Amino acid sequence: MPVCFVPFAVCVISRYPYFNALKDCLSCLLVQLRHFKDLDAEEHIKEFAAKLFLIPSPPPGPLHLVFNMKPLQIIIPSREDPDSPIIDLDLHLPLLCFKPEQVLQIMTCILTEQRIVFFSSDWALLTLVAECFMLYLHPLQWQHTFVPILSRHMLDFVMAPTSFLMGCHVDHFEEVSMETEDLILINIDNGDITHSKMAEEEPEIPDVPAEAAETFIKRVESLQLHYDLELCHLRASTDLSELQMRRRAWQQKLNTEVQQTTLQLIVNIFREVKDHLNYEHRVFNSEEFLKTRAIGDQPFYKKVLETYMFHSFLKARLNRKMDAFARLELSTQSEEDRLNLMFTPRRLTMEKMASKRFNPQYLVSRRMVISMPNLQDIKLPEGPARNSSLRRIETGVAVKMPYKSVSTFKIPEIHFPLMFQCVHSYYTDFFNHLSKAINTLPPDNSALLARYFYLRGLISLMQGKLLNALSDFQNLDKTDLRIFPTDLVRKIVETMSPSERSQADRKPELKKLISRVMEKQREVMKIDDHVKHFELPKTHMQLDDFVKRIQESGIVKDIDTIHRLFDALTVGHQKQIDPETFRDFYNYWKETEAEAQEVNLPPTVIEHLDKNECVYKLSCSVKTNYGVGKIALTQKRLFLLTEGGRPGYVQIAAFRDIEDVKSTTVAFLLLRIPTLRIKTLSKKEVFEANLKTECDLWYLIVKEMWAGKKMADDHKDPQYIQQALTNVLLMDAVVGALQSSKTIYAASKLSYFDKMKNEVPMMVPKTTSETLKHKINPSAGETFPQAIDVLLYTPGHLDPSERLGNAHPKLWCALNEGKVVVFDASTWSIQQHCFKMGRSKLTCMIMVEQSQVWIGSQDSIIYIINTHSMSCNKQLNDHRSDVTDIIVEKKNGIPSEAYSSSLDGTVIAWNISSLKVNRVFQLPCQNLTSIKLHNDQLWCCTGSCILVVSTHEFRLQMKIEHHLKDVCSYFLCFQLFPERGEVWASYSGSSDLYIWNTKDFTSTPQKIHLQDCSEITCMIRVKNQMWVGSSGRSQGKSKGKIYVISAEKKTVEKELVGHADTVKALCSAEDRYVLSGSGKEEGKIAIWKAE
Repeated sequence: MPVCFVPFAVCVISRYPYFNALKDCLSCLLVQLRHFKDLDAEEHIKEFAAKLFLIPSPPPGPLHLVFNMKPLQIIIPSREDPDSPIIDLDLHLPLLCFKPEQVLQIMTCILTEQRIVFFSSDWALLTLVAECFMLYLHPLQWQHTFVPILSRHMLDFVMAPTSFLMGCHVDHFEEVSMETEDLILINIDNGDITHSKMAEEEPEIPDVPAEAAETFIKRVESLQLHYDLELCHLRASTDLSELQMRRRAWQQKLNTEVQQTTLQLIVNIFREVKDHLNYEHRVFNSEEFLKTRAIGDQPFYKKVLETYMFHSFLKARLNRKMDAFARLELSTQSEEDRLNLMFTPRRLTMEKMASKRFNPQYLVSRRMVISMPNLQDIKLPEGPARNSSLRRIETGVAVKMPYKSVSTFKIPEIHFPLMFQCVHSYYTDFFNHLSKAINTLPPDNSALLARYFYLRGLISLMQGKLLNALSDFQNLDKTDLRIFPTDLVRKIVETMSPSERSQADRKPELKKLISRVMEKQREVMKIDDHVKHFELPKTHMQLDDFVKRIQESGIVKDIDTIHRLFDALTVGHQKQIDPETFRDFYNYWKETEAEAQEVNLPPTVIEHLDKNECVYKLSCSVKTNYGVGKIALTQKRLFLLTEGGRPGYVQIAAFRDIEDVKSTTVAFLLLRIPTLRIKTLSKKEVFEANLKTECDLWYLIVKEMWAGKKMADDHKDPQYIQQALTNVLLMDAVVGALQSSKTIYAASKLSYFDKMKNEVPMMVPKTTSETLKHKINPSAGETFPQAIDVLLYTPGHLDPSERLGNAHPKLWCALNEGKVVVFDASTWSIQQHCFKMGRSKLTCMIMVEQSQVWIGSQDSIIYIINTHSMSCNKQLNDHRSDVTDIIVEKKNGIPSEAYSSSLDGTVIAWNISSLKVNRVFQLPCQNLTSIKLHNDQLWCCTGSCILVVSTHEFRLQMKIEHHLKDVCSYFLCFQLFPERGEVWASYSGSSDLYIWNTKDFTSTPQKIHLQDCSEITCMIRVKNQMWVGSSGRSQGKSKGKIYVISAEKKTVEKELVGHADTVKALCSAEDRYVLSGSGKEEGKIAIWKAE
């Protein structure tokens, strides 16, 4: 009797793309099935499926799971971080099949959302190559149909009218090619990229931007893609496991290099998108972005900007998502880009102008259109060089990116038959193995601890132990918050029985966890995720609408400046602006930006200018007493670009050197010609230019820049010259747009600094001027200033495993609503723009150890920043009220314990390594605002008294009672001077400082009265001085003054008038500098020299 064999196939379906792991599993199954008969084989396949079902997927991070599937050990890899995809395939496969130029062509087809069909004679290769290209896009995501393998009976899918990426056997190439038009056909076997024969003309597939393409090709050509070459110098291995491990390590390294190469390509293509985003109004100015692209790159961007993929990318940027793109973009920013976060718009600097002459990319005219002046070059040459602790650390050696080590966890054996007892035994073993790993792991290895807690929480969930699962997930707060499974925890909470929910509510930490997760769900539902493209208005605008439109356009964000612009554009009219006037103003602004960008100065002129100077405006050709030429305006000076055979440079005046400016007329025949006269301190000869119709405008421009420069020099604040530049550019656009008899009067509405100089001469006191070194603005680029609630300086260090940029000293600034901005204190450029620590006011910051900054918040949470990754991945939730202060106890110079306080009188002592609570103490009174530490004593400032308790037993030892007659006042802030045996404190609403002797609290405290002060707001001890910040009022406005008091003489040595609002925060930079932050009326940081 003939035997009939029926093919039998086993297909593993998974939610996760574990291609290599599941291929290894199937290979093991094939070996095992050889020893079974038909019925036994079917039973074994069921056991195989059940075993795979019981294997969990590892959480993101440095832990892979390993299980035994005889004869191989199967590794289930984790994704690198929560936003990264799982990678378990050989990412270099497309680079073996296609040349780098062809890979770029395919990437372009995907980025422009074409209808793409892959072909191969190898079915497996279709899926692997298509998946690799999807991973090359990360963090962009393909938004359309994705079917990497089509059977013969599904070929009509390629007739779909929308974008898709599909794959089929090469045997069907001709059939598909004739099926429909506008298909991109990619043959993996021979590396051909063609289009369908039905198309009347070849589809236009633009090239990837040239600079990004060139970098990509060079990096791909440098990759070692052949494993055999890697084996040449290694001994032959006789062990299968060793062979497997060696190949996996090589592939993992190569995958990382390919990922970095493709991610760099995506960053290079889209890096400058952020320059055309308005975050407040969620607007992308696509038209202006396109105009800034090189002519040859514009076809690519025109197509990409219309895609769903790019729209999703825009949403992520506007949400300030810190994904792989944002991290790489931030880490590869130039110093100029960092400074441009504070000083925009950008024009072509002299350095770039010189370099573009030799760069073929700039042979085609390239337009830059951004919105406010670039002042990264403003330095303070009068001051001495900054101390080495605040300088950039130069090593001369490029620091390599650290290799991320990965650990493995062996899953216990699964015993058969799979009855309830066996599964229960497996989960019990798994739980015990994880518990053992948790108990033996050192507490400072929080990354691995988090993964073990996560897995143990999953196992508890599978065992039905919901409270245990929640407890393990709650431990992620202190180990790695990024992998917290919010959706899973929410589902657990929703499925809990009333008794389980009641038990959870009885545990404060679980009750708080549940409340936070459910609240987060409501916040997610409120998120505004729309993206607008900028359009010119079509209706008349009142002031509020005009402000919004100008901000959306990217011209200027500052509300006060926009109000002055509104007044200028409505001179002689009703207080509303018609669409035509707005359009004329907008177009003139953009055209003048383009013209300034096209200025191409010869090398003989460039050599006279600083490398970071930019030309912002050129006059028409005019006759001057220095010769015929064009007057050029930079942020530092005026110079004459002389005309003739060879253009030359003649200095007219540096703005700080101007003594007088006049607009007059000179006689010429029967005419009077308008003339601009500029007198400088360094020259006897007065510069004269016959500017004719331009004279009045240039007169306004020069006077505004002169006044702005004087303000910037007097106040050591480069933002004044930045604002003056913005004002003169707006004046120029107003004159160009209005074209009426009142244009100069209208433009004069924008002469802010010139009017300020004339109306209120703002003289800076000599003591203030000598002590003040610099001012910076953490609210730069925002629509209005923000109060600086807390300041923290962290010193620099050089760790060979880090990027050089992370070695610099940093200044951390807490703004409103949980925002933190970080400055590089070696250059005062923004290093990290806008961390977000919840939505509440931040109250305190401290560097607990070199790798951790703790930030306390009014939402009762302590957020922990990893200073290496510059990310918040841990938090402490044990307080029940506003966190008010955090201090660190050091033993032999090493941090040993941290103490945190909250408004309700709770003090918690923390183990810094494990983040476990060592001790908790509840003070007998509330309103605990700050704490200090000295000699194992904790000094606690409450509204009514200052308590002194021992740190070990929290036993009350001493007490300073409130002694004022005014019962409404309360202790506001205090400082210890332990060497002098003194406590310095202030009361609310009082301008007096009180000093107690620590040996006798009963005696009357010494009093120091501070003149011209309403209230003492903060104080800090620096060497043998007390620096005291205050609030006061002058002419009906808030002001902030700093008093420097000698601890020995008890007298005020200096009164520093550095802020136009209350001084809210003080911090010291290694006792060499003191930094002060002001309230929301000014929102600036002053840097003072400490003596």
